[in-house]
Amino acid sequence: MDLRQLRAFVAVVDAGTFTDAARELDLTQASVSRAVAALESSLGVRLLQRTTRHVALTTAGTQVLAGARRVLDEVAHLRRVAARSLTELRIGYAWSALGRHTRRVQKAWAATHPGLPLVFVQSNSLTAGLAEGTADVAVVRKALDDPRFETALLGTERRYGVVATDNPLARKRSLSLADFSRYGIAVDDRTGTTTLDLWKPGAAPAVVRNTNSVDEWLTLIAAGQAVGMTSEATANLNPRPGVAYRAVKDAPPIAVWLAWWKDQPPQHLNDLVALACEAYRG
Repeated sequence: MDLRQLRAFVAVVDAGTFTDAARELDLTQASVSRAVAALESSLGVRLLQRTTRHVALTTAGTQVLAGARRVLDEVAHLRRVAARSLTELRIGYAWSALGRHTRRVQKAWAATHPGLPLVFVQSNSLTAGLAEGTADVAVVRKALDDPRFETALLGTERRYGVVATDNPLARKRSLSLADFSRYGIAVDDRTGTTTLDLWKPGAAPAVVRNTNSVDEWLTLIAAGQAVGMTSEATANLNPRPGVAYRAVKDAPPIAVWLAWWKDQPPQHLNDLVALACEAYRG
């Protein structure tokens, strides 16, 4: 079977007759009839009961119709995605885009590529939307061990501790890893950058609370039910009443990469990498 046959079948059902379907598709009636007959032959079942005045779905036709509509909808979606890739460049991110550099990169991009908007889209997945097809490139803060993707290192960010404003740690100007040991810690084990490997054996927080989004994570911390650790980008882009961010002076920095499909790099990729790297150097 092919898409032409599916379109003809759906058009006949929607229009009610082969003649009207042919008019909608800008084809001859004979072409539409042959396409539907070929679909029936391919599937090995009768889909339509034909009379001189109208057509009616068979039982099998009713079931095939639902699937045909889904296939055609998916094809239309793919076409929209392809068309969108020509009119905007979508950057996926799981947590905080490029942090304080986000607006600077957007403005610099708009000045040099006015016909191709740079759009940031959030996707809480390991590839920040790349594998799901919602992003053309992605900002990631966990190394992608996947041969399908290529990455470029943009720079590094400091780690920040995140605590409720009424937590005693909020009164300190900076924190150390040891300050976390007596608290439960909230993490996102899919896309987050905090793991117990940051602490020496026996010094890590005793309780780990897993969360699924930035909002859930911040809500848990603001309620005093856990503390957290994150990149400085989160501190820049996600202020929250009841939450205090404090730099962690002895924690290693977080590497920030830009990732894309190895076999399908987006247009103007080199320009984007250069702009982002320049922002982090600055």
